Amino acid sequence: MTAEPADHLAFKPLDGGWGWMVVIGAHISIGFAYSTSKALSIFFTAIQDDLGASSSETAWISSIMLAAMYAGGPVSSMLVNHFGSRPIVMVGGLMCGSSLAIASVGTSIIYLYFFVGIIGGFGLSLNLNASLTIISRYFLLKRPLANGLAMAGSPVFLCFLAPLNQFLLDSYGWRGSLLILGGLILNCCVAGALMRPVTSPSKASSGEEQKMVEEQPNNYGAKLKESCMENAKFLDLSLFKDRGFVIYLIGNLMFIFGAYAPIVFLSAYAVDQGVEEYAAAYLLTIMGFVDMFIRPSTGFVATTKWLRPKIQYLFSFAMIFNGTCHLLCPLLNTYPLLVAYAVLFGVSFGMVFALIFECLMDLMGNQRFARAIGLVTIIECLPMLLGPPAAGLLVDIFDYRYLFLMCGSVITVGGLFLLVMNTLNYHLLAKEKRAKDRKQNENATENQDQNGVLEMKRTPEAAVEQTEPEATDKDEAQQDP
Repeated sequence: MTAEPADHLAFKPLDGGWGWMVVIGAHISIGFAYSTSKALSIFFTAIQDDLGASSSETAWISSIMLAAMYAGGPVSSMLVNHFGSRPIVMVGGLMCGSSLAIASVGTSIIYLYFFVGIIGGFGLSLNLNASLTIISRYFLLKRPLANGLAMAGSPVFLCFLAPLNQFLLDSYGWRGSLLILGGLILNCCVAGALMRPVTSPSKASSGEEQKMVEEQPNNYGAKLKESCMENAKFLDLSLFKDRGFVIYLIGNLMFIFGAYAPIVFLSAYAVDQGVEEYAAAYLLTIMGFVDMFIRPSTGFVATTKWLRPKIQYLFSFAMIFNGTCHLLCPLLNTYPLLVAYAVLFGVSFGMVFALIFECLMDLMGNQRFARAIGLVTIIECLPMLLGPPAAGLLVDIFDYRYLFLMCGSVITVGGLFLLVMNTLNYHLLAKEKRAKDRKQNENATENQDQNGVLEMKRTPEAAVEQTEPEATDKDEAQQDP
């Protein structure tokens, strides 16, 4: 579930206080949600050797996990709507941790698809949606900064999970590593415990608790009909009539298709170029380290009065920058150059993900954002599912260079599409606004003319009514002498 607009709440969010503890919990929860599928790529080579799978087949593990995480958005929203954010995050952490532990005894790639991909991905979906919801309830003015700090959990966790997974792989194999990683993800239960419901700042009467503003699991019978109606409207297909939403959706789908494959195969590409395994794993750490600072920084800069009106153009530039980095990667075959690529990759990737939800909020507004994000996540499942396997197929047929060329081309074209179409959209919106204002002025003028005619029609009657008493008074005045 997404946040209720602040205008409809009985109070304004506190923008601080316990909200910063909630940000810490969301940082942990979102960190595991986004970094787990990427960090699992460290195990792919060992899984291929043990289970006899190809690069394309192992890439489906991350793809299914990410697709399940996005596809579970509407279901997660309904659960948060009924039970609140705290229990849902705890259940999601328990589900994902248990699925990885069970997958550690798997004997086939299909077994991993089901437990790591579907069950684990749905558990991460519970973590992600509930965390975004609770942040929007605690923050309003400082929401971009709070979201930036929470979303920074992805690069922070990727920064230490990549080398940690390489160490676990060398020490315990991929099976023992999955078991330990599942235990680490149980920390999401601790993060969920920090997400207590929002309370109204107004003082309650003596002996009464403060009124809970976040949805509560009480009075189900009275609220059942209302909740069902809200959930039924969650996938609002009428949003396709909005030109700005369609433009955003097309560009976003192109980015998602090529966004994750370079992360999944970066370490393997470095090893293929002759880089030592630990050094190759540290490329993801470098990327995550840069990314963790770029996300909150971009969120802070985007709140300034100069860039806030142009946030859609900033998002387009970030996508073009990201795609260009991938196009240049095949030319880099030494470790120092790959380190430079990881730095630029982290900068561009962090900029995109710091703006991706804020841009949708800018287009849709608070009231339609809830339905828009549900529809976007459902549609994103397809490119999320197909992107890494398609890249893995290119690796099996050709080599890693074609993977980066494909991803870079798709993302760059998507960024150029957003840049051109947003420019056209703003021009059309301004033209439509001028036409609407002109029509309103014409209607106002017509109303004034009609009111004037009515006044003129009423004036003679009023004149007659006033003239008759005046004439009578004159006659009486003449008769007085």
